[in-house]
Amino acid sequence: MKKSTRFNILIALTYSVTLIGGMYLGYRFLKDQGFKLERALRYSDNSTQKVEDIIHIINKNYVDEVNADSLQHLPIDSLLHQLDPHSIYLPATKAYEFAETLQGNFEGIGVEYYIINDTLLVTNVLKDGPAFLAGVKQGDKILRIDSAYVSGRSLPRSEMVGKIKGKKGTSVQLQLIQANNKLPIIYHIKRGKVEVSSIDAAYMLNTETAYVRISKFGANTDEDFVNAIRNLKTKGMKKLILDLRDNGGGYVTAATSLANQFLAENKLITYTEGKHEPRTDYFASGGGEFEQGKLAVLINENSASASEIFAGAIQDLDRGIIVGRRSFGKGLVQEQFPFEDGSALNLTIARYYTPLGRSIQKPYKKGYAAYQRELEDRFVDGELTAKNTKPKDSLVKAPTFVTQGGKKVFGGGGIQPDVFVKLDTAGFNKFYTNLVTKKILIDFVFENLVDRYNPTFIAQNLNTFTISETDYKDLLKYLQAKNIVIDTKQLAIAKPLIYNDLKVMLCKYHLGDIGYYKANNLTDNVVKQALTSLQ
Repeated sequence: MKKSTRFNILIALTYSVTLIGGMYLGYRFLKDQGFKLERALRYSDNSTQKVEDIIHIINKNYVDEVNADSLQHLPIDSLLHQLDPHSIYLPATKAYEFAETLQGNFEGIGVEYYIINDTLLVTNVLKDGPAFLAGVKQGDKILRIDSAYVSGRSLPRSEMVGKIKGKKGTSVQLQLIQANNKLPIIYHIKRGKVEVSSIDAAYMLNTETAYVRISKFGANTDEDFVNAIRNLKTKGMKKLILDLRDNGGGYVTAATSLANQFLAENKLITYTEGKHEPRTDYFASGGGEFEQGKLAVLINENSASASEIFAGAIQDLDRGIIVGRRSFGKGLVQEQFPFEDGSALNLTIARYYTPLGRSIQKPYKKGYAAYQRELEDRFVDGELTAKNTKPKDSLVKAPTFVTQGGKKVFGGGGIQPDVFVKLDTAGFNKFYTNLVTKKILIDFVFENLVDRYNPTFIAQNLNTFTISETDYKDLLKYLQAKNIVIDTKQLAIAKPLIYNDLKVMLCKYHLGDIGYYKANNLTDNVVKQALTSLQ
């Protein structure tokens, strides 16, 4: 298989594994997280002066010794790429979105939506948010935002999204078409703070084992987790599967606070250290909600930063078992330095270390471009799919550590799981990848299936429910109408995967995130292996 084809399949896998139905949750996406502090001091907004300020900040704060003279006269992005892959410059809008997401809330009206056929379809209305209180319902189609018509105009997503979001206290006017109502309805909605939980799902897998999914480490993660775990205890929870797959990180304090829920008093969770930053230790204070009981933590190649801090502590201290695939390897601490124009510099000031002294950060000496391709290389080399069981050179040379319980753990970047579960590529091929990249399956769900099934039916039959033969035949007609060339052989191979994708997207629409995970976990090999490991 060509490298480009393999990478396309990797993209499809990532799409399929990470909230297929949640691809429209734009405000929940994080790219580079892990920043530690925010200073009140604000630097110049003059572009020439800004470069000089950045070099000054680097000299005073960067994690390693650096030759500042070599950075003169470089554009800001190129300048930062000379340092490491996670020191980044954020324009004002990106800096605002970055901080907003990690805070665990955002300012807006509280709707999730998907753009289909140039129409904004409301796919979820967050409970008790401004839109919910105003009467907006799931399935509504947004025709106009204030004076601007958005449906049927092929506007870019960013322009549509930008018209809905806004500062708390400001108002927006929406013209909607609702089900069973041919006449448009106009709502005047005052924007407000909308709380977003970092717990995607929390439910009992069986009579004694709970499943909790954490999507990011935000300001409210610890509180959200405690509330979830107390509720699960009332249902008989004795064992826990904590899913941190595809969790890109967030606040270090959120990760250490979560670890405190599992670890005994005075246990070292992590420490940070840099050239200008003395070693800082983070210890558990004790009294956590789940200090006893069996624990399995799920990670994969997209688990990064704060996720790796947590997983590393659990592994080093023999508190639980780590299941999945080697994590991303993002162990650099960023501090944010804001500028007068609202932009900001996230500069690496220290490194994260696990309790045994393992550096989480993977190597980046080959340059920025090579670092960006590293996950693709893992897939092509066969590490993710177990086609190549020989460790990479960087891992072979990595130091070995031994836990107090006698378990060997490894450095070299990222957290290697105790139990490896390969990336399941069954059913993935060019035809399926084409359906994914063109968003055919999710479009079909919203255009054809959501009205055929109701939430009560799906909730009552979730474990046994499957897409009907009629649905499948209609999908084939839909593909033809979309001018998709059907490869019958590849379609047959991908059919079970297609059936599952349609089901989990339906469950996401009608039952929310918890419905998605309940459906997806029925066939998830990593969850199955975790259940076996906890027996």
